[in-house]
Order: sequence, then structure tokens, then C-alpha cells
Amino acid sequence: MRDLTLFWRRLGALTAKEGHQLLRDKSSLMIGLILPIILILLFGYGLSFDLSHGRVGVVVQHQTPQSQQLITGLKGTTYLEVSQYPSFYQAEQAMGRAEIDAIVNLPSDFAQQNSQGTTTVQVILNGRSTTIASALQGYISGALNTAQSIQADRQQTSSSIGMVIIEQRMWFNESSNSTWFIVPGLIVLILTLIGAFLTGLLIARERERGTLEALFVTPVRPLEIVLAKLIPYIVIGMIDIVMCLIAAHFLFHVPMRASLFAILSASFFYLMVSLLLGLTISGFAQSQFQASQMALLVSFMPAMMLSGFVFDTRNLPAIVQIISQILPATHFMTLIKTLFLGGDDWKLWFKECAILMLYIVIFTIASCLSLKKRLR
Repeated sequence: MRDLTLFWRRLGALTAKEGHQLLRDKSSLMIGLILPIILILLFGYGLSFDLSHGRVGVVVQHQTPQSQQLITGLKGTTYLEVSQYPSFYQAEQAMGRAEIDAIVNLPSDFAQQNSQGTTTVQVILNGRSTTIASALQGYISGALNTAQSIQADRQQTSSSIGMVIIEQRMWFNESSNSTWFIVPGLIVLILTLIGAFLTGLLIARERERGTLEALFVTPVRPLEIVLAKLIPYIVIGMIDIVMCLIAAHFLFHVPMRASLFAILSASFFYLMVSLLLGLTISGFAQSQFQASQMALLVSFMPAMMLSGFVFDTRNLPAIVQIISQILPATHFMTLIKTLFLGGDDWKLWFKECAILMLYIVIFTIASCLSLKKRLR
């Protein structure tokens, strides 16, 4: 009982010390409170996988009512900006100058082919950006099919003979808005960056200033140091989580279909993982510069590239897929997107949170060992 009382007394004193240091350190407060707001606004508004203004050049060698109908169909969608060119050479030059993203080349006998019911239209896409090219292909195909159906109705001919009519629906992201996909992933990146960088410099900073050695001569234990350094930054991290959820709901209108408990608890577990990872890095680093570089390479960059935020990990080589599954960010990325867009999936919640708790235990032991090692 006496040891437990002494534990809480030492932990309270250390936590108060860390809280005062945090309040005096304006740079840490800026990173912890201002940087998340900047990141979610910058990436939320500035990063999008949607195509809103696809530039299309239509090559029309002979103006006919049929070709004009097709051009009208392309101009009928708000996603395309249509320009006309009298020759393919001019359109090719425009694509080379990056003035257009695609070429729709109508054959010289387009009207004759159209009257016979079989029309061949050449679509050439700019492959410099596969994301834009893929989206643009869908927009052009949809606009061309719509124009063809309208023309068939006007001519009172059947356009459905020999055709398969597809009725398409998208679940979980029915508006096909990439912001719904991006913003939950931004929460993962923000917690990774803030958590790892805030605590990643703590022990290294004290080691450079010489205050760590003074702390070691006291009766405090490594676990008490770890917990005391975590508690103030857990408060900052939870404030960041709440700000991210408010921005996601009110600014970007991302649905939160799961319960608030599921989202907050999962976010708390990952915040703990990120903070403990930063402490582990700081404990083994010899300087603040080394700690910051290690935090960037070990936490933020893998979370950005290998967690599924940018690329689908199933398309990566097998060895890279294995590495991605080792990252805590990959498990939280899968969970948070499911909670936001799919709703409560408690089987997945228990699975991924159990993995995150395992990382909490591992990084707690590792951070304690990094401090205990310095006591020798």
C-alpha cells in the first residue's frame, strides 16, 4: 500500500512538472493545437481525387447535326470543359502543351456511321496522371452514351437492342465524393504526426539540456517517467481528435455512421500508440535532430505511403503488403474509415483495437527499457 501511495505521489509530481513544461513551451503548443487545424483545412480543402474540370478536345472534321448533338452531350456535364478542333494535329499539339486532358476524335464519316447504328469514336487520354485519365474516361463514356440515347429517342429508334443496361449504385460513399474518403485518413496522419513529433523530442531535449541525469538520481522509475510525460500530451491529443471530428462533420460534411464511443475509443488507442512510439524514438535517440528524423521516417512517411491512405495496399508487392500490416497506422486507417462510412462493426473494432493495444504494451515496454538503459 505504501509503495502504491508513493507511486501516485511521484507520478503526480512528475505530471505537474511535465504540464508546466508543456505550457511554457510555446512551440509544442503550436504543434499540438495549431498544426492539426492547418493540416485538416489544407488537406481537406486542397486534396481531392475528384475531377471537376476535365478538359476535352473534340476533333470535328465535318460539321453535321449528329456531331453537334454529340458535342452538346459532352458539354451537358459540369465535369467537362469542351473545346473543338478542326484537325487531329491541332488537338495533338494542344495535348502536348497540356491544354487539354483528352481527345475525342470523330471520324470523317461520323454521320453515315451514326445513321447505320454503329459508330466508332476514338478517345485518347493523357496518361501523365492515371487518376485523372481514369475519371475522365468514365465521364466521357457516360456523356457519349447519354448523347447517343437522346439522339435515338429523337429518331424514334431503339438504342437498347443488343445493349446491356447497367443500373449502378455505390454503397457507403453514395455521392462518390473523395473528401469522404480523404478526411478520415487525415485523422490518422494528424495523430501520427502530432503524436510522434510531440513526444519524440521530449527525452532527447532533456538529455541535451542535462536535466535527464538530474531526474535519474531521484527515486522515480522509468514507468513513472513514461506515464508522466504521456498524460499532458494525451490531453492535447484528445483536443486534436475532437477538433478533427468537428471539422469532418461541420466543414466537410463527412458522415459519422458509427457511434461516437467507437470512433473516440479507437482514436484514443491509436493516439496512445503514436505518443508511445514517439517516446520510444526519443528514448533511444541521442539528439533532438536525430529524434525528429527518426520520427519522420518511422512514423509519418510510412503512415502516408503504406497505410492505405494514398494507395490500396492490395495492389502493392507482397513484401510491401507485409510491411504495411506491421504498421499501426494501417490497422487504424482500416478501422476509422469503416466507422465513418460503414457504421459500427464491432467485430472489426475488437480486432483492430486489440492490435493497437498490443502495440501500446510493446511501445510502453520499449520506452521504459530505453530509460532504464540510461540508468546503468
